[in-house]
Amino acid sequence: MGKCPEKFVEYMHEYLDDELSSAHEAELRQHLQTCEECQKHFHELKKTIALVQSTAHIQAPSGFTANVMSRLPKENKMIGIQRWFRAHPLLTAASLFILLMMGSLASSFKGNDDFSVTNHSNIVVNNNTVIVPEGETVKGDIVVRNGEIRIEGKVEGNVTVINGQQYLASAGQVTGQIKEINEAFSWIWFQIKNTFFNVVEAF
Repeated sequence: MGKCPEKFVEYMHEYLDDELSSAHEAELRQHLQTCEECQKHFHELKKTIALVQSTAHIQAPSGFTANVMSRLPKENKMIGIQRWFRAHPLLTAASLFILLMMGSLASSFKGNDDFSVTNHSNIVVNNNTVIVPEGETVKGDIVVRNGEIRIEGKVEGNVTVINGQQYLASAGQVTGQIKEINEAFSWIWFQIKNTFFNVVEAF
């Protein structure tokens, strides 16, 4: 068959696919009568097609796929986690950032015992006590850390006391919210909200 023209192999395939013209079919038949090697090849092709057609009706038993899958080795959990990280890089970076920020904020909550207060010109600081004197109006938020605040005048904003206490005199007034933060989680949430609002205001 190595010496025969390639067209006869093409004719064989076209014949088996029912695509061979009558002129080419006559040419193929004439060639097969004289070439024993091509006859053998053509016979092998027909046997192969018959075998494929005979197995077309065979179906896999029910549950075959599930059984095969159950026998496959289980994937290492670490590999699954690594694949998820690679597929979601933005979420991974955001989660890592939040974890680091929460750790940093938690350590700063525990490690900082210094007294501090938001700077306003019309408040009085006596030791670790912040006083809004009667008749005075503070415009803006006040944050007191590791101290106390006594409001006798007016605060046009929010008052936040971290690790301390607030006292509101009978004449005192706060237009915003009054918050006392004494736990690390509350402190972290307070810092996250402040950071978010600062970013929003910057835009």
